[in-house]
Order: sequence, then C-alpha cells, then structure tokens
Amino acid sequence: MAEAHQAVAFQFTITREGIDLQLSHEALRQVYLSGLRSWKKRVVRLKNNVITGVYPASPSSWLFVVIAILATMYTRSDPSMGLIAKIQDILFFMYTYLTPNLQTVVSAVLFSTLLWLSLIFTMKLCLKQLLSYHHWMFEQHGNLSNTTKVWVMLVRIFSGRQPQLYSYQGSLPNLPVPTIKDTIKRYLESVRPLMSDSEFKRMTTLAKEFEDSLGSRLQWYLKLKALWASNYVSDWWEEYIYLRGRGPIMVNSNYYGMDFLYVTPTPIQAARAGNTLHAILMYRRKLNKEEIKPVSELGPGWGKHAQCERIFNTTRIPGDETDSVVHWQDSEYVAVYHRGRYFRLWLYQAGRMLSPREIEHQIQRILDDPSPPAPGEEKLAALTAGDRIPWAQARKEFFSSGVNKRSLDCIEKAAFFVSLDEEEQGMMGDDPEASLDRYAKSLLHGKCYDRWFDKSFSVVLYKNGKTGLNAEHSWADAPIVSHMWEYVLATDSFRLGYNEEGHCKGDVNPSLPCPQRLTWDISVECQERVRRSLAVACALADDIDFHVFPFRDFGKGNIKKIRMSPDAFIQAALQLAYYRERGIFCLTYEASMTRLFREGRTETVRSCTSESCAFIKALEHGKPADVCRRLFRTASEKHQLLYRLAMTGAGIDRHLFCLYVVSQYLGVESPFLKKVLSEPWRLSTSQTPFQQAELFDFVNHPDFIICGGGFGPVADDGYGVSYAIVGEKLMCFHISSKHSCPQTDSHRFGTQLRKALLDLLQLMSGDQPEESRSEQNHGPKPQSKKEL
Repeated sequence: MAEAHQAVAFQFTITREGIDLQLSHEALRQVYLSGLRSWKKRVVRLKNNVITGVYPASPSSWLFVVIAILATMYTRSDPSMGLIAKIQDILFFMYTYLTPNLQTVVSAVLFSTLLWLSLIFTMKLCLKQLLSYHHWMFEQHGNLSNTTKVWVMLVRIFSGRQPQLYSYQGSLPNLPVPTIKDTIKRYLESVRPLMSDSEFKRMTTLAKEFEDSLGSRLQWYLKLKALWASNYVSDWWEEYIYLRGRGPIMVNSNYYGMDFLYVTPTPIQAARAGNTLHAILMYRRKLNKEEIKPVSELGPGWGKHAQCERIFNTTRIPGDETDSVVHWQDSEYVAVYHRGRYFRLWLYQAGRMLSPREIEHQIQRILDDPSPPAPGEEKLAALTAGDRIPWAQARKEFFSSGVNKRSLDCIEKAAFFVSLDEEEQGMMGDDPEASLDRYAKSLLHGKCYDRWFDKSFSVVLYKNGKTGLNAEHSWADAPIVSHMWEYVLATDSFRLGYNEEGHCKGDVNPSLPCPQRLTWDISVECQERVRRSLAVACALADDIDFHVFPFRDFGKGNIKKIRMSPDAFIQAALQLAYYRERGIFCLTYEASMTRLFREGRTETVRSCTSESCAFIKALEHGKPADVCRRLFRTASEKHQLLYRLAMTGAGIDRHLFCLYVVSQYLGVESPFLKKVLSEPWRLSTSQTPFQQAELFDFVNHPDFIICGGGFGPVADDGYGVSYAIVGEKLMCFHISSKHSCPQTDSHRFGTQLRKALLDLLQLMSGDQPEESRSEQNHGPKPQSKKEL
C-alpha cells in the first residue's frame, strides 16, 4: 500500500555490516511542514492570549507608557513620586554591572510596566461595571434614555480597538444570584394560570415554607459558589442536565441543522462534500485566529465565549454514572462513514489545507471503494445512539486496547464526523412537505447507526448533494453551531462555488495518499451489545413524529408593521394552537441566552402567562376585537419583559435548579423544589437565531433560504417546536412529538399553528387576503421562489 509507505519517515534493516538506515525525504518533509503548522498555531494562540489578556488596552500601549515615563524623566521630573528610586534600592543587587543612568532606565521600565498593568486592571474593572448595566434592554427601541446614551459612549471608549472573539470574557460580569423572594414570586405568578385554586393554594404554602426555612440556607451556599465560580449555573447545568442523563442522547439531546430550503448548489455528493468541509476548515482557521466578531447586543458585542473553543476536536465520552466532554487542541483529519465502513481522511498536507477540489477527489475515492464492512463494523455507531451505561461498559470491555482502541481514538479525536449517506433528501417530489419531514428525521437520527452521536457535530452529505448536520448538545448551545453553519453554507455557495459540471473549482493533486480505512476486531459478544443498543435506538426513532413547514403567508416584516415583537407574536400563536388542540394551557419552555454574563448559557422564559391565557380565552370566547387587541398587546409586553428578565439574570428556572442541586448535596429534601422540578414541559420551544444576515443576499439570491433546525420532544405527551425567522417574508417551523402519545400529532399541530398565525395577524391588522383564508386548513399553496 503506497499510502502506508508515505506515512513512514524512515526504514531500517539489520545486516552483517550493521544497520542500513533508509530515510524517506518526502516523508520527513511532510513531518517538518506539519510540525511547522503546529508551531505557527501555538504562536498565534499565544499572541491572541496576550492580546485578549491585556484588553481593553493593546500590547503596543506598553511602549507608549514606557516612552512617556522616560520622556518625563528626561525633563528632570519624577512622575513616579519616588517609586523609581525605591525600585532601584530594592533591586540594587541586580545593578552591579550597570551604570547609574542605565539603572534608572531599567527601574523606569519596571515602574512603567507596573503602571501599565495597573491601568489595564482599572480599565477592566470599569468595563466590567459598564457591562453590568442592563437597563437599556428595558427601554423602547429607538427611544434610549440619556443614561443609556452616555453608557453606549463610555462602552465604546473603554472598548478601545476592534475586539477579538474572546476579548470581553475577562470583563463580563458574573451571573447574579436572584433573591429567593423574587424567584418564588415570579414562579407562583407563572404557574397561576395552570393550576386550580386548591392546587395553587397548596403550592403557595409549600413556597412560603421553603422561603422561611430551607431556602435561606441553600441560598447561602449558592451565593458562596457565585463568589468563587465565574458562573454559578453553567457547570452544574452541563453535568446534571446533559452528562448525567443515562438515556439515549439521540433525539433526546442532539439536534439538527438543515441545508438551503430551495437550492442544492450541486447534485454531486463528493463535490458538495469538498466545498462544505473546506468551508468548515476556513471557519476553524478564523476561530483559531479569533477573527470572528463577538455577538452584538447594542453597539459593541460581548457574547461569544468558551463554548466556541469546543466546536472542533471534541467528543462526549460515556461513563457508568456520568459522561465527560473531552477536547483536544488540534486535529488534522476527519472520520468518515460510508456504507458501513469508517475512514480517516486527512485534510492537511505539507502544513496546508486541502483545496475543495482535492477534498472532493478524496471523498470520491471513499465512494468508489468497493471493500465490504468488517464483521460488526456497519452498525457500530448504534452504541452511541442507545443507552449510555451499556455503551460505557462496552467501551471498557471491547475498546480499551488493541486495534479497536486505535480506531475508536481516531474517531473520537477527529476534528468532526462526516457521514456519506446513500439516500436522497431535501424538499423534492410531489409532496415537498412530506419530503421535509423525512429530511428532518434523517438528520435527527438517520438509521441510528450511521451518525456518531457523541461527536461535537456530524456533517451529513446525501447522494443528491443535500447536506445538514447533527450536533451533540452538552458542550454548547445551538446558536454556536448555527453561527458556524451559516458561514459554511454562505461560503460554499457565494465564495467557493462550483464549475459548470458541478465539481469544485481547482485542480486535483493525484499524489495525495488514499483515505485510510479503519480496522476493527468486533467480537460476537460485542456485536450482540450493538444489536441491543440498536433496538433501543430504533424504537425511539420510530416513535418520533416530525413535521417541518415553511410559512410563506407573511413574515417578520408584517409583524413589525403592527408594532409587535415577532417572537412574542409566534409564542402567542403557539399558545393559541395548543389551546385549540387540547383545550387547556400547559407549562411552556422557551430558551433564551444569558450571553451578557461570563460563561452564560441559557435561561427559561415561561411563555404561558396569565396575560396570554386571558387573551386566548377572550379570543376564543368571541370577545370584541378591540378588547382582544388590547389583551394581545398586554400579553406581548409581558412576554418581552420576561425575556429581558431572563437575559439579564433574573430568570426563575436556573436559580431553582441550582437550589435543588445544593439540597441534594446537603442531603435534605424540599417538597417545594421536588414539585417544581417534576413539572413537565409539554410545549418546549426555541428560536434558531439568524446571526449573519450580511453573508446572504435575499434580494439578488432569493432562493438561498436557510430554514434552521429542530430537536425532539422534551415530554412524551408534548411537542418540541423550533422556528427560524428568515428575512422579512418567511418563517420555518420544525414540530416534533411522539406517535405513542394519542393526544399529540405534529401535522395536526402544524395545521393549528398555521391557522393561529393567520388569525392573529387578521386580528391585529383587521384585514386578511382571500387566498390566505382558503389556505388555513390546507396549508400554503406552492408558490414561486421569487415571491419570497
């Protein structure tokens, strides 16, 4: 095998004359260039750490301070007020061989450095205090107070130069711990419309008992943690919500992201893989150089944080009691799955990234490889789709040594995972919405053995050129992956492109070594473990009912014309749809970000409020339109208030969750906390943010529409709803539920949601197009892409 020889730098044989050493100069050159690339990355990382460490100052400001101090001294003034002389006295033993003038210069440089560090520390404290101001979030858009205007000006002054990705991390405030009284008050307010009078009276009694007794003790420990840790929630949230779960992470935790809705840039699978993988490498290079801008809230941005560091070279490792997330510094290859076989595909040669055309050539080699899977290899990834304890035990027994360990290490240490799917997916055929449903299920779980669900993310490339991804949830939240995926799709189509035949641009290097086939020795007992995990995973996957539809009747632009928040409008429509289907209200989860704080992740917005329930009841009971409009606006304002409170650290659920964790550590039981954490979220919702609109041109390229992604239902008898607001005229919805629950049906809920959206816009605008009225019960009619 030629590729095996190229990987060896030298060979030797022992003869009677001694050792005959045969060096491979080409292999040594490859080793040298690869090492050079690694050292360049270390230098860039060190440089970025220095720049981030001294932010909001710059490294060059040190030279300015030194020159200023020395210039002042040469005017026979002492800017240090005697400190330079004291430094000379303290360090006299170092000046034995220095002249008096040189001693003074060295002491002045030391003083300047200390002064510079003190100024940096002061500026960081000032910036941290400025970033702790959140009142601007509660002001009306376009009507900022004078205080906020001054704040914006000061933040821009103290932010100084253009910030890098992690520049703000050292200056972000810690997540505050709300008071017990405020949290309980907001909690009782959130559950009032969901409980009868007797149930609410009992819950109020439990809450009062908790506040007066155990609550203060638990709160003391939580405040102690908040003083010590940079974020009192994030580590416990990652461990107890994600890593300690013993059930399958497929469907229950992992989520997916889709390709363009209407366009497939090329029908050639290998070509699409070439551009997609190269674009991902380009994003990783920008990430390593910290050239990605922090997420902006108002003026400067400060949202991207440590989650970005774990996008690549990261894997979830199973354990008996808890899993762990392991991250490696670098990886120059990806693990590829095709027709039951695993390959290692190197993406760098001689210290450079392979071009898209070269990656296409390598992928085509894998597609053309006729070799069959080894016994037990084809469905091996089912271990990552089933329960975690059997996977942890199998990993110890069958993958802790030998060839299995080497191949497993190759997959786990890969930059990411690639699945070359033999199916065709996307919006196609006579029933495009049904094809979208199949596309969503394929991305979410596939065949339950053709995705490595433990990897930070897996790229799926279909036979017809469609693509998508499946992401593991514990290491980061969806906006982190969504940001990368937007960049990849835009770079693939608008920067890299394809030639007239649909292949990647550029030339092929025929000397590239073939992708390396991974080898396995899967015993009969291990194959039995795989079959058991696959059975568990298939039962879960078959139970998932998915419905995905693009809503094209109106979009964000129409909602803004009636002076209402698009998110609040959609949440009201979700509440209305659920009420019409089930006749009751339910506890509703909406995810919001806490990126204004250091290492912030998410908080819950409890979207079902007394105000929204009052509005829906009035609407359904035929109250006058002006009364319904007033109640709708009140409900919308309440939703926006709750969202802002959650984003500014005044949410309910993360505080109660951490109090419960403390109670478990102390070994004490709280009936109140136990009741709170046992309440099911029958409507779990999340908006997929569209973060880089500047990368897309919906005017000149209206077909290039991305439609977000989705996730599985949180409750067995509930719905999971993800939605993406794309441009001004389109909204995409991803609805999941379980076939095993007779009360839920994703298609039925989708129909109710469409009707609710149209009814709410009609209510607020007082007008409804005739064609929209005819589509309420039949879904949107097919329309040309240019109408978007």
